[in-house]
Amino acid sequence: MAKLYRSPTGDALENGGGGRGPFPPEPSGGGGGGGGGRGDGDYYRERLRLYRLGLQLTIGGVLILFITFTTIFFARKLAGGKYNPRTHVFESDWEHVALPLQLLLINTAVLTLSSWTAERARRAAKREAVLVPATSIPGVQRVKESSLKWVRATVVLGILFLAGQWLAWHELYSQGTVVNSGPAATFFFLFTGAHGLHLVGGLIALCYASFASGPRRSLDTRRITTDIGATYWHFMGVMWIYVLVVMAILH
Repeated sequence: MAKLYRSPTGDALENGGGGRGPFPPEPSGGGGGGGGGRGDGDYYRERLRLYRLGLQLTIGGVLILFITFTTIFFARKLAGGKYNPRTHVFESDWEHVALPLQLLLINTAVLTLSSWTAERARRAAKREAVLVPATSIPGVQRVKESSLKWVRATVVLGILFLAGQWLAWHELYSQGTVVNSGPAATFFFLFTGAHGLHLVGGLIALCYASFASGPRRSLDTRRITTDIGATYWHFMGVMWIYVLVVMAILH
């Protein structure tokens, strides 16, 4: 039968019985993660889950905004224009806008390339989070960290895309096409402007992922910020194709 003994420190210990010594007290805290047994892996997964949830809500809001724009656009185009009292019909005021197609295609190529570099950054950050800690083992070859370079390349390409968009707007202005030139021009500036503003948000996230001290020092933080930033960047690339399709229908 197990008996209780008291250790020199005053703690009660239970004898294991059958001649065995007393059992040591159960360890508290559990695991290397500390804090009630939550390991580093659990903490990382929880952070990634929360960030992805926030990203999903953001993407949902952007989709609702652009779907609303599209609905208003089609309703305005199908509604006709000004009523002519002499002919008793609605005369369309939808005027064709000569879009700078060459600039728009170049911008599309730049944004597509930036989506590729963002994906390279995301995969590199994932690989580094797994392999870099192993380099502390003697004899293991050092892993070259390239994720930050790919993120910075994406930032540069994103800035080039926005510069190309500004040039496209400037070309329209030089032709006398402004926001209030007609409903077609208004919707063009509305769609491209809204896309550009949301792309700036993605640039801010990528700048944080590449220049902030957290991602540069913590592999887990770098992996999370790069994963979220790259996913949002891919989404904005898809939204740009969507804008181009709407523009093609628009004109």
